[in-house]
Amino acid sequence: MTHEEDAVPHEEDAVQIAARFAAGLARGAAERDRDRILPHAEVGRMSAAGLFSLTVPRRFGGPDVGVPSLVEVFRLIAQADPSIAQIPHSHYVFLEALRLQGTEAQQRRFFREVLAGRRLANAQSERGSRTIAEDTTTLTPVGAGGYVLDGEKFYATGSLFADWLAVRAVLPGAERAKAVAFVPANAPGVTIVDDWDGLGQRTTGSGTVRLAGVAVPADAVVPYTPIFARPTSYGAFAQVLHAALDAGIARAALDVAVEHVKRARPWFESGADRAAGDPLLVQQAGEAEITVRAAEALLREAAHAVDVARTDPTEDSTAHASVATAVAKVATARAAVDASSALFELAGTRSALDALNLSRFWRDARTHTLHDPGRWKVQHIGRWLLDRTPPPRHGLL
Repeated sequence: MTHEEDAVPHEEDAVQIAARFAAGLARGAAERDRDRILPHAEVGRMSAAGLFSLTVPRRFGGPDVGVPSLVEVFRLIAQADPSIAQIPHSHYVFLEALRLQGTEAQQRRFFREVLAGRRLANAQSERGSRTIAEDTTTLTPVGAGGYVLDGEKFYATGSLFADWLAVRAVLPGAERAKAVAFVPANAPGVTIVDDWDGLGQRTTGSGTVRLAGVAVPADAVVPYTPIFARPTSYGAFAQVLHAALDAGIARAALDVAVEHVKRARPWFESGADRAAGDPLLVQQAGEAEITVRAAEALLREAAHAVDVARTDPTEDSTAHASVATAVAKVATARAAVDASSALFELAGTRSALDALNLSRFWRDARTHTLHDPGRWKVQHIGRWLLDRTPPPRHGLL
């Protein structure tokens, strides 16, 4: 793939640019979901708007946008179309791995690629391993400083729209250390299969990536395991962006519910002239707004904590960021599922018509919130509260 060099917004402009982009995105979201129309054009426009280059450090020519602004960008795009908002998630997460572990030469090379409009996608999760934390994909050394990459990945979100794949793989040795190989999406031996058939998040391009004897030069391999050998905000950074997606879904579902209430008939026992005059419906709407607004506030708090820890990663700052993000992730996940379900009760029987495709909010919420279990986040929150037990260091907290 080739791209023209894209605009790089200043930090103060990033949220406004995202809001304008999202406004146009929302109009076709229902149709894209219903007919599974892959958003190649929309992702291209997102690149052209500079929305894939926001965290490139200033010393490499980027805007180095802070976490609160980046989170709001994700939330706004998810409010318009959560499938499209999920596509840049792994792009930014693996740029963070590059920032933390890449050499100066690697950073210069790949950050410049991003500034030129190139996009990354993940190839990390596998279906055949005992847990999601275990990889069988391998980087085998060959010759003088090169590797061969073999394996198969699933849930490779954004891979259909990517120029580069960030492939998590195991290095030889008893310690089973992991690394990230940056591989061109069209490299010999790479096969990207469009086989994602989830009930929600239908146009994320999250299919299978097969890797068969892919040649990888040593300067395209970045250590991954060492990220977690010291205090780090890497996991919280990844998770707070996921929380932003859920918060966007929650707000979108509630906004749509309000629009449909305006056209709904009142329940005859209420004595009201319009649905919005039914006191029981008003109560339910108020409860939904409290849930969504609380989740949005917790998301902002977490984004600030991650920003602090990212700037100064100490034991205390990173633990605080992980806990704050876990709280926000649980709250936004609940808000997304609850609001997208309440939508139907608020909007009435007509909302179940398939032609309206209002089920997409619940389907997107239910699918995305399965990404990692909230029950374990609640455990870490409780342990921190009771004993100040620091959360574990991994990419999901």
